[in-house]
Amino acid sequence: MDAFYASVEQRDNHELRGKPLAVGGSGGRGVIAAASYEARKFGVKSAMPAQVALRKCPKLLFVRPNFDKYKAVSTEIREIFERYTSVIEPLSLDEAFLDVTYSNFEVPSATFIAQQIKNDIKNELNLVASAGVSYNKFLAKMASDQDKPNGLYVITPEESQDFIKTLPIERFFGVGKVTAEKMHSYGIFKGGDLLPYSKAELQMMFGKSGAFLFNIARGIDEREVKSDRIRKSVGAELTFKDDISSEIEVNEKLTAIFEKWWSRYKGHGIPGKTISIKIKDAQFQTISRSFTADSYFENKEDARTIIFKLLEESEILGTPIRLLGVSISGLKTDVNEEEGGQLSIAF
Repeated sequence: MDAFYASVEQRDNHELRGKPLAVGGSGGRGVIAAASYEARKFGVKSAMPAQVALRKCPKLLFVRPNFDKYKAVSTEIREIFERYTSVIEPLSLDEAFLDVTYSNFEVPSATFIAQQIKNDIKNELNLVASAGVSYNKFLAKMASDQDKPNGLYVITPEESQDFIKTLPIERFFGVGKVTAEKMHSYGIFKGGDLLPYSKAELQMMFGKSGAFLFNIARGIDEREVKSDRIRKSVGAELTFKDDISSEIEVNEKLTAIFEKWWSRYKGHGIPGKTISIKIKDAQFQTISRSFTADSYFENKEDARTIIFKLLEESEILGTPIRLLGVSISGLKTDVNEEEGGQLSIAF
C-alpha cells in the first residue's frame, strides 16, 4: 500500500487531502509513523523526528495514529487478496507476498491479477497500492518498490540479471544500513559487484547472510510464500475478466468451479458439513448462501445438488456477475475421531 496510514487518514477526512500530512509525532514531538506523498516531496519520511520534519515542511499537518482503523482496512485488503489466492504471507499491515501460481482468477497471468487487485483496492476502498511481479520473493519485493506510487512493475526471468546488476545494494531487501556500509568498504555498491565473490568468501565477509547474497546476486531465491492461517474451510472461486449474466454461462462457470472445488476438498482429506456459495455482482455487492447437513459431505452428486439449489435461491440469475465461489466449512476437527464418540488413550 502507498503511504498506507496517511492515505487512510486522507481518504477519511477530505480536509487533509492534497496536503502534507504526518501520522504520529503529534504536537511536533516524537517520531513520524507515516508521511503522505505531499509531505515526502519536502523530505519528510517515516521514523523521522517530528521537529526535523517541521523544519523541512513548516506547513506539515499531524494526526494521531489509529491502529484499530488501519487493522480493519488491512483486513479488507486481505479479503480482496483471498479472491485471487489463498497463499498469502503478510509482512505488515500494508504489505504481503502472494503466490498466484494456482490462482482463483480466470486469466492465468500474474501481471493481470496484480492489476485486478490494484483495481479492486481502488474501486472498493478508495486507496492506492503498488505491486511487484516476478518469479521469486526477493524480486517481487524489489519490483513493488520500483515504481511507487500506484506502480505495477514486472521483472521477468530474462530481465532479472540486468535488474539485479544495477540495483543499489542499499535497496536490497534485508540489507540494513550497517551491512550496506560494510559492503561499501569491500567495494560493493550494486548487485553486480557481488558476482565476482564465491559463496565461501561472502560467508566469511557477511556471515549467515553470505549464502543468501550469493544466490540473490544470481536471481535465486527459493523461499516459499508461507500462509499464516489455519485452514478452516476449503474453497474454489473465480473472478471473471468480463461479467457474466446468462443462465447458461453462469451454470457452465459454476460447474467448472464445482469440479475444481471438489478435487481440492477430496484432496484435503477432511470432511465438512456446511456448503456455501459466494456471488459478487458488478457493483461489488456480495451474496452468500449456505446449507449445513446433519452429516459430513462424502457424495459428489449430493454436494452438486446443494450448490445449484443455493444458486437458485440466490435469485441472482440475469444480474451481471464478476465472481462465483464454492466452499465447505464445519470441517471435522480430528479425522480420527468417531462421530459423537470419545478418543481412547492407551496406557
